[in-house]
Amino acid sequence: MTIKNVEIDRSIVTSSKPFEEIVAALEAAVWHPDMVEFVKATHSTLTFAELKNVIHRSLGRTGLMMFMKFDLGEILRTETGLSTPKIVRFLIGNPLIMKEMVKHFPDAGSYTPVTILVDERPDGVHLSYDKMASLLAPYKNHEALVVARDLDSKIECLLRESVV
Repeated sequence: MTIKNVEIDRSIVTSSKPFEEIVAALEAAVWHPDMVEFVKATHSTLTFAELKNVIHRSLGRTGLMMFMKFDLGEILRTETGLSTPKIVRFLIGNPLIMKEMVKHFPDAGSYTPVTILVDERPDGVHLSYDKMASLLAPYKNHEALVVARDLDSKIECLLRESVV
């Protein structure tokens, strides 16, 4: 077994806007296809051009889609009977971007789609994202890092837009 240490750069945006507004803004910026239908559609394609077409139809204005949303606070709220904590984890990405990273460096598949964590704290609502380029940097694959940096830029723009 080989162990590789990976130092992670985390982007955090904090806002005084209500949690629900930020979650709604984030959700509005990315498309959330019916994943069962999306998988069926991608598996029924015969060419890469058809596959790209299916994917492009599933992307929001940001070029990203939501794969899944987890309400991590729900179990805690149920346990306590309180209305807090509010914490949601989004799995967001673009299969074509993921393909490009994995094509150059298969281990990149361990980090895609990416996580955006939205949680409410006493000092405001935090949107957190572990930068893909920092996750891939120790492996020194230039081509994958170029794609990762572009993805980081898209995600960080999404975070900033969600709190405006």
